[in-house]
Amino acid sequence: MDGERDDVLHAVSSAVLAVTRHLSVREVLQVIVRSAQRLLDARYAALGVPDDEGAFAEFVAEGISEQEWEAIGPAPRQHGLLGAMLREGVPVRLPDIRRDPRFDSWPRAHPVLKDFLGVPIRDGDRVLGIVFLSNKRTPGGFTEADQRLLTMFAAHAAIALTNARLYERSRELALVEERTRMARELHDAVTQKLFSLRLTAQAAASLVTRDPGRALGELERVERLAGEALAELRAVIVELRPAELDRHGLAETLRKHVRLLDRLHPASFSFEEGEVCALGPETEAAVLRIAQEALHNASRHAAAEAVAVRLGCEEGRLVMEVHDDGTGFDTAAVSGHGLGIASMGDRAQALGGSVRVVSEPGRGTLVRLEVPTG
Repeated sequence: MDGERDDVLHAVSSAVLAVTRHLSVREVLQVIVRSAQRLLDARYAALGVPDDEGAFAEFVAEGISEQEWEAIGPAPRQHGLLGAMLREGVPVRLPDIRRDPRFDSWPRAHPVLKDFLGVPIRDGDRVLGIVFLSNKRTPGGFTEADQRLLTMFAAHAAIALTNARLYERSRELALVEERTRMARELHDAVTQKLFSLRLTAQAAASLVTRDPGRALGELERVERLAGEALAELRAVIVELRPAELDRHGLAETLRKHVRLLDRLHPASFSFEEGEVCALGPETEAAVLRIAQEALHNASRHAAAEAVAVRLGCEEGRLVMEVHDDGTGFDTAAVSGHGLGIASMGDRAQALGGSVRVVSEPGRGTLVRLEVPTG
């Protein structure tokens, strides 16, 4: 039993550390699922968090590729065996899930599951979600000892998930306070500029016929005030952190953006996520902006058939790559401001990182971002 307890504590430590590293709730769910999959050597693992409308607010899985998920379709609803587990809140261990009377059919592209082990993740009497494993790689299926192990793991996972939610809510409250402060600053600074701009324009209009020289001076002041107001607006916009990042984290936000581009453009857009990387809120926002700039270039200028995005960690550094098979260009012939290269470089440099653009005519383009995670 001591050995089992040590295995559980080792597996759950990564989920707990994920919370302390300020990852989103969804990323904590992914860490929990991966830990459970490794702990009991299962081919498939999943975790579902129910909503109040008969579906799942969050559903993450391991062992299924992005392409397979696309073919399977929407996340399951709270019916069949999963619904029964949510209602009853007790562990379920089966030699063959397909023979259970509560089993419902799968979508055509769904992998075939056989042996099954699922346990609730509970906070007191409340079921926060269910974690389940299928197709144990070791012959013989899941054992009673496996069930004890996963139940113990789920108890620790409940703490990690609850803490992640509390942290995310506190971060959202802080974000609301920060946006309220920025709105006040925007109102005070930009409104004053725009008011001055309007008065100056009116003065210029009244002087055009009787004093063209003074009117020209007032128009120059209009131009200056407009530039200052624009600078104020840009400063505020740069500071705003996209709301999607607070709800889903960097990886899922970028995945959804790539999926949207895949639907909107004739080129094929794909997303690959490696090891989960812990980043601060400002770094996440900057990385997302750089990725969006690179994807904008690929979708508008590359004439590519395929665009691939990769996100992961390598030796303590976040690495994000956007690669397309399009027309490419001569990097030596493009100025630093071309294709937003300077903007991407400035954002990366502010984070202590770098952006490298590799391209040749006819050979596509690679944008590689590296940012320290510490």
